[in-house]
Amino acid sequence: MNLFNKDVFNKDVDWGRLAEKAIHFSNLTLEEGTAVLEADDAEILPIMQAAFQVRHHFYGKKVKLNMIMNAKSGLCPEDCSYCSQSIVSTAPVSKYSMLDKESLLAGAREAVARKAGTYCIVASGKGPTDRELDQVIDAVQEITRTMPLKICACLGILKGDQARRLADAGVHRYNHNLNTSKANYPSITTTHTYDQRVETVKMAQSHGMSPCSGVIIGMGESNEEIVQMAYALRELDADSIPINFLNPVPGTPLGEAQRISPIQALKVLALFRFICPSKEIRVAGGRELNLRSLQPLSLYAANSIFVGDYLTTEGQEVTADHQIIEDLGFEIEMCALSAV
Repeated sequence: MNLFNKDVFNKDVDWGRLAEKAIHFSNLTLEEGTAVLEADDAEILPIMQAAFQVRHHFYGKKVKLNMIMNAKSGLCPEDCSYCSQSIVSTAPVSKYSMLDKESLLAGAREAVARKAGTYCIVASGKGPTDRELDQVIDAVQEITRTMPLKICACLGILKGDQARRLADAGVHRYNHNLNTSKANYPSITTTHTYDQRVETVKMAQSHGMSPCSGVIIGMGESNEEIVQMAYALRELDADSIPINFLNPVPGTPLGEAQRISPIQALKVLALFRFICPSKEIRVAGGRELNLRSLQPLSLYAANSIFVGDYLTTEGQEVTADHQIIEDLGFEIEMCALSAV
């Protein structure tokens, strides 16, 4: 088959019309959303052009950079099927308790060196103890006094006044991913619920922290469920939406899962741009392995990436990411503090 034969194109979908709907915050129907995901691969360039119309309308050619610090690794009692740090994983990972203040400060300095505007402090576990929270707060207070960084914390399910304490300390954003659809959730994790995740996002938001919540694509969800995940995040009004693509780690229950194709990953990013048009759409974990040589195209829909390594898996050299941005004619947003 000739991939570019016009006869293989789906003539029932006007991608430009979907872009116009998104720019005017008009909801896509479930059918329109699934049409993006199920479109013939030959349509990927028109789809990405439509997504770029929306991305450019709200963000121009700016790219937000984020850096993760794995502040506490392993030692997790949760049974998340995708995670190498979970209690059900046999994958070899580093295991250590919450990093001390100087280590967290060193990570922040590295984020600045990498031109990241947002520094993400992430800890394994169901939720932080008060002592762990104190350690994070102590570091955050100094970082916000001395460095031009937006601080995002990802410490698990919050309880009591922990959200208020983080907000008072200067944490700008709190991340707690929905990960998958509500229907698919019990097949992925049993030690906490989908609703608990939603409640934590809302709690952080109620205390003035910008809500950050995203998904992991490739865990057995249907195309309709992916559309529903995007709508769930729109309803939560998540300001930042990290789109992870499963990196199957041997030793985890999903260690043998099939990776999605690069073109399918691009369709997912376009879908989230159409449904959450004005939000920060970030290409997150699994970017390098799932998008591979098509990574640059992802920034026609997304406006944010992680630079450097992830929690337990390696990213690519930060210079390669800077080069991609430069080659596209885009520019790095050097300070995230003036934006949501």
